[in-house]
Amino acid sequence: MPNRIRHRRITMPPPMDGYKPFGVPRQELEPVVLLFEEFEAIRLADYEDLSQEEAAGKMDISRPTFTRLHDKARRKIARAFVEGKAILIRGGTYVTDDFWYKCHNCNETMVTMKPARQCRKCDSDDIVQLNREEK
Repeated sequence: MPNRIRHRRITMPPPMDGYKPFGVPRQELEPVVLLFEEFEAIRLADYEDLSQEEAAGKMDISRPTFTRLHDKARRKIARAFVEGKAILIRGGTYVTDDFWYKCHNCNETMVTMKPARQCRKCDSDDIVQLNREEK
């Protein structure tokens, strides 16, 4: 019987929903989905330059699990670059300590300590929660 999947701790949402190649309309692109925890693994190891042991500790997972997650994320990014695919960042098995929202009106990404009902930048109520409500 496989082990239960542990929720990976994510400290901040990505500042964008994804990327796409120049010159190709979005509708014509096949996407590669990069999970929130895969984005976090890339952020911690490659951007923050943490060791895999340190990054695994921040995500509350084992070092071997972090290595698998990081390798999977790199393969997805490489595939998107080589094959000219869009990268969408969404979904996964993760937990956060706060609430993440995206405003559909002004495209602002908000991180708050308690639930929000409207965008703090434009006061629009057209916001969507990016992370789960359960803690």
